[in-house]
Amino acid sequence: MNQPASDLSKPDYDRTRLRPRLFHLGLGAFAKAHVLVFHDEMLRQTGSDWGVVAARLHSGAKDLTLLDEASGLFAVGEMSGEDLALRQVGAILKTLHPQRDGMATLLAQIADPELAVITLTITEKGYCLKNGDLDLDHDGIRQDLSSPDTPTTAIGLIAQGLRLRQAAGLPGLTILSCDNLPSNGHLCQKAVSSYAAQLDPVLAKWIAETCRFPSSMVDRITPAMTEASHHQLSEALGHPDPNGILCEPFRQWVVEDAFAGDKPAWDLAGAEFVEDVAPYEELKLRLLNGSHSFLAYLGALAGFDTIAECMNSPVLKASARRLMLDEQAPTLKVPAGVDVNRYADALIARYANTALHHKTTQIASDGSQKLPQRLLASVCNHLQAGRSWPLTALAIAGWMHYCRGHTEDGTALPLNDPLADQIAALAARSEGRDFVDGILSLHEVFDADLPETPGFAETIHSAYELLQAHGVLASLSEIN
Repeated sequence: MNQPASDLSKPDYDRTRLRPRLFHLGLGAFAKAHVLVFHDEMLRQTGSDWGVVAARLHSGAKDLTLLDEASGLFAVGEMSGEDLALRQVGAILKTLHPQRDGMATLLAQIADPELAVITLTITEKGYCLKNGDLDLDHDGIRQDLSSPDTPTTAIGLIAQGLRLRQAAGLPGLTILSCDNLPSNGHLCQKAVSSYAAQLDPVLAKWIAETCRFPSSMVDRITPAMTEASHHQLSEALGHPDPNGILCEPFRQWVVEDAFAGDKPAWDLAGAEFVEDVAPYEELKLRLLNGSHSFLAYLGALAGFDTIAECMNSPVLKASARRLMLDEQAPTLKVPAGVDVNRYADALIARYANTALHHKTTQIASDGSQKLPQRLLASVCNHLQAGRSWPLTALAIAGWMHYCRGHTEDGTALPLNDPLADQIAALAARSEGRDFVDGILSLHEVFDADLPETPGFAETIHSAYELLQAHGVLASLSEIN
């Protein structure tokens, strides 16, 4: 995977023109691979002045200093099989970290008259929510409400920064969540607005009137950087880049077109501005995430270590595509202009990328939390419409077999799940139909009335018994 650094695609825009128009909070691997690549491409297309100030709140101060020493430049390597395409991203003007620069500097940046947009990649934890509402008992939130000038959370920082803008008579901002969460804009608005209401009702009213919180759907596989991947990138560049990252070639960004003021022309870089992001979120959740879980459980049981290895099995590959098109797509309101067949083919091609070592056991984790959205929502739709769902049933039964802790040949499988103790206890004291009934009684996974719905439990029992009798590949062949 080596290539000369002369193949590095460098920014062709005048970086001296860049102004602090966008503030990105939570600079990590995904933000570098996704938001900043779209932004860099937009700058290449337009030559505009939309510079980025990138910040982190807690860890990573040293990385930001190294990035400043590199004039904000970092490399992104797009991996496809043995090929590596290199891009240098030049959108970042400067970085900020409270440990190094002081919290007042970050607040002043949000209050900068030139700023128009805040983008966020702060993970689900960063929103400090509990059951969809701001967690007022969260230690960080309590601390920030008592000392708002020195916030410790992203929510406290944003609210106090907006308070400074309000006091200065400046316009509101667009706060755009880019975290992989459904309805992320709504969640972000809920967190910031609830916090502001506790702090100052007048501020909360000003935010409601002048700020916007669009939702967005993000997609790009970005594996965590390891010593080996840093070495691989260094070899390709001809020098180390501590802030460089590796990712897949595919990238998608769907953004709700609801901005408070100016917006970057990300559509010129391939992003889509739409009225409603929800149908795109559902499409991704059921086709991508649903088929990922299907491959994770059945692939792991059959002894496949990675998703790319699963794609070497003709029956697993064909079955994953059939699941998407025959059992997941009919349950969706497909967004206008989206060709579901092409979307499914693109997913299969992404899964087959041998450069991405996406482990089946990694994707299989937290199944009790993932199954309801990824697979069970489709099942409810099928039951209502009277359609058959044999592949979805096999995926759910595959999860149950996976929960017993070993592959078909007896190799141990890790059970990383919030309900691991309950599941392990069920596996220890029951098997066959009794075990399946025990799992179906877990109301955290299955709504209380679902196992009683005619056709549901018996279909799961049949799929479980089919896997037990014939194994994964033979069972799939029989269904196909």
